[in-house]
Amino acid sequence: MPSTINDYRQMVEKPWGKMFYDMIYRQLSLPEKPSLDILDFGAGFCVTAGHYAQHHKVTAVEPNEEMLCLKLPAGCDQDCVQGGVDYVQGGIETLRQWGDGSFDLVICHNVLEYVPDKEQILQELARVLKSGGMLSIVKHNLPGRILASAVFSDAPEAALELLSYSDNADTMFGSRDTYSNEYLIDRCKQRGLSLENRYGIRTFFALSSNNDVKSSKEWYDNMLELEMKTCQMDIYRDIAFFQHLLFRKADV
Repeated sequence: MPSTINDYRQMVEKPWGKMFYDMIYRQLSLPEKPSLDILDFGAGFCVTAGHYAQHHKVTAVEPNEEMLCLKLPAGCDQDCVQGGVDYVQGGIETLRQWGDGSFDLVICHNVLEYVPDKEQILQELARVLKSGGMLSIVKHNLPGRILASAVFSDAPEAALELLSYSDNADTMFGSRDTYSNEYLIDRCKQRGLSLENRYGIRTFFALSSNNDVKSSKEWYDNMLELEMKTCQMDIYRDIAFFQHLLFRKADV
């Protein structure tokens, strides 16, 4: 597992890093037109922001200066996206600068696990979202973490600990709290956001430790097809490493 921000950036370029993003793009399935105002909150290396900036106006907010300095959208020339992304270093205080209903789509991927003020951030994300707009949240999934510990890491003792005590660990991004889907769905409902779709991400593609085969295009194409075909089947979605929940704001 990556131990530094630089290691993490390199992992994003690997096939198992790229597939994470390819699944998100397919699950969101955004048309190229009309152009949307998109907020990517906790944008990390701005891979997602760069992808959507090819056809939409994207604001990428990231508190970590080192991650912003390492930004370069995977598979995309830097020049092709610079004009479409507004890079901002900041956090919740930045959200408060925008008026109500500023964005058509709000993206918040693998962020809420690491912040102590989930409630306040969700309130702000819902506020800046337009009526009828979409909120995309990706989060860690406890059953998936248990499976990955037992199989990929060959660490049944870690899996047993997760099974007994849930997941609250210190990481390079801070303390991680793997909160439940039910918590998120309830908090979003309180803010006028209804669950529209739920997907799994990374049910299979990271379980094998044979990284050599993963450089094959045949492996990649077949594995991506397998992940996409199963990402909404309960039996596979529920044990995926990540959960992708899409919420729609009431159209008023």
